[in-house]
Amino acid sequence: MVRGIRTAGVLAIATSLVACASSTGHAGSATLVSPPAAKPSATPSATPSVTPSAEALAGAGSGAVRRALARMSVEEKVGQLFMPVVHGASADSASEGNKNAFGASTPAQVVAKYHLGGVILFPENIKSVSQVVSLTNGLQKSSKGVPLIIGTDQENGLVSRMSALVTDLPGASVIGATRDTGLARKAAEATGAELKALGVNLDFAPVADVNIDPRNPVIGKRAFGDNPGRVAQMVAASVKGFHDAGVASTAKHFPGHGDTRTDSHTGLPVIKHTRTQWTRLDAPPFKAAIGAGVDAIMSAHIVMPRLDSSGDPATLSKPILTGLLRDTLGFDGVISTDALNMEGVRKKYDDGEVAVRAVLAGADLLLMPPNLPKAHSAVLSAVKSGRISRQRLDQSVTRLLELREKRGFLEAAPVASAAAAAKVLRSAEHRKLAATIETQSR
Repeated sequence: MVRGIRTAGVLAIATSLVACASSTGHAGSATLVSPPAAKPSATPSATPSVTPSAEALAGAGSGAVRRALARMSVEEKVGQLFMPVVHGASADSASEGNKNAFGASTPAQVVAKYHLGGVILFPENIKSVSQVVSLTNGLQKSSKGVPLIIGTDQENGLVSRMSALVTDLPGASVIGATRDTGLARKAAEATGAELKALGVNLDFAPVADVNIDPRNPVIGKRAFGDNPGRVAQMVAASVKGFHDAGVASTAKHFPGHGDTRTDSHTGLPVIKHTRTQWTRLDAPPFKAAIGAGVDAIMSAHIVMPRLDSSGDPATLSKPILTGLLRDTLGFDGVISTDALNMEGVRKKYDDGEVAVRAVLAGADLLLMPPNLPKAHSAVLSAVKSGRISRQRLDQSVTRLLELREKRGFLEAAPVASAAAAAKVLRSAEHRKLAATIETQSR
């Protein structure tokens, strides 16, 4: 259960939107739903604020979360916000890549130097089952504060970072074609079980975008389909499947990346949906994910000028991340940025300012900054100057701690086993599930 979500209300809104949107995935013919009024959001404090008192923090999180927060210095709290890519196949392997990027040679040293909250794994980190288990266990040992959030992008299909080791399950478009939410849930559970066996505790999946434009170059088959209602159902089922496996899930890319022909990896998409269109076309899957208890929601590096006229991408937009996602949809889990090394978020500001503005907009997890030392220093300086208040920093760290607690790894780091993983990865049951999905999608 996500802290602070007004679950019943969100579910009621989601149900209404799904029912209205299920007839079509296109702007011209679906029944309109009046958008909820956005709640006013506070302006970021321009003056330094004091650290919240013990009494003020007492209402935030469980006792274990509050104790973990209280033990951290400001530097450690800032480190918790970052999730970079580290180089190498073992926690203790020296790499020029790490030395050049982070000023520390090994992944373990990078984690310790910056007090990182997490690490994201890419194919360069993946060689074999025993190697990945050793890597994730070693990374956990290097985190001296709280256990690491170890993530990856395992959507299956087109985006499958762990494909060298895990079951070749169909991607979202194939699962969506089955129209069977039970299969969506089972596929997510299978994926989650295999990731957990390798020591990965967060998946940046499912994709909650509605693929409205069939020529979309970045979403396409990564989406469950072009019908908001059916996509919403599949997303909710997938979130539950990841939770069945004990792995945190992430719905992406908010407020919706489905109606564009620009790839945010290389450019800055502009989507001109009105608030009414957004409510009808883009919002239902995210509402459904929130209703299912999704742990995190990832922002999109897209401009929606009808939702925020500033010209800033959603990742840096307080009206979108705080106004829409927090205040209107009621989400109080972790907001993750999309990768900060993508061109879509680097058009207007330097890499340090991007990180600061993302936090001020409402982000909690800063994914893959292109210059971690610069971004870390900028956020730390912003906290010390009061541009980012201590209370705002504590809110983000609290959410990240709560994510760990909900998935069972706040007070003790998970320990993966190569022998146990070998029994789960590419199991006969999971391969049979993959074949069933393929058959049912035709």
